[in-house]
Amino acid sequence: MLCHDHVSGVRRPLTLVLSMLTAALLCLIPWSGTAVAHGSVVDPASRNYGCWLRWGSDFQNPAMAQQDPMCWQAWQDDPNAMWNWNGLYRNGSGGNFQAVVPNGQLCSGGRTESGRYDSLDAVGPWKTTDVGSNFTVKLHDQASHGADYILVYVTKQGFDPTTRALTWNDLQLVARTGKYAPGQNYEIPVSTSGRSGRHVVYTIWQASHMDQTYFLCSDVNFR
Repeated sequence: MLCHDHVSGVRRPLTLVLSMLTAALLCLIPWSGTAVAHGSVVDPASRNYGCWLRWGSDFQNPAMAQQDPMCWQAWQDDPNAMWNWNGLYRNGSGGNFQAVVPNGQLCSGGRTESGRYDSLDAVGPWKTTDVGSNFTVKLHDQASHGADYILVYVTKQGFDPTTRALTWNDLQLVARTGKYAPGQNYEIPVSTSGRSGRHVVYTIWQASHMDQTYFLCSDVNFR
């Protein structure tokens, strides 16, 4: 009986690990179905894409708690937010983004109905990507949805993402694109001035295949 209990105890965590690794591998497969894959900003990495990129193959490593505490918190809250790094979107916004995404919930896209992405709104020292005053936002459209347009905002100088939740009033629009034909990789040149230190780059991607909008936070450090 003891042997049977021991084996069952081993199998349960092993099954969990295998199922999560399977989910991670599915994210890498270039499916075309809209229910399977969508996309995200990959450079500077969005919060959940960055957590998946750095820790997806080692997400149970306790060292993450010290080395990358915001990602550790996010993985503990809901691992699916990282496995589904390409699925942070809302349908039916009608372009009225401030009405559907409340202040303090910009990085989760206001997805309070599931709670899956709530941890992305957490205030604290998220890992940053170094950028200069001119940089390029790279968006990976895994499902080739195309874009009606892409908006890129950067937080105003003086905003500190380690102590304050992000609000619409903290953002300044720095780039607006036209349409992108369906493809997989889009680059948006961004030009800023007068910024230094930590900031949030906030990207809104309005997909073309339907009224589907992606709300994506990337943490950067202006050199």
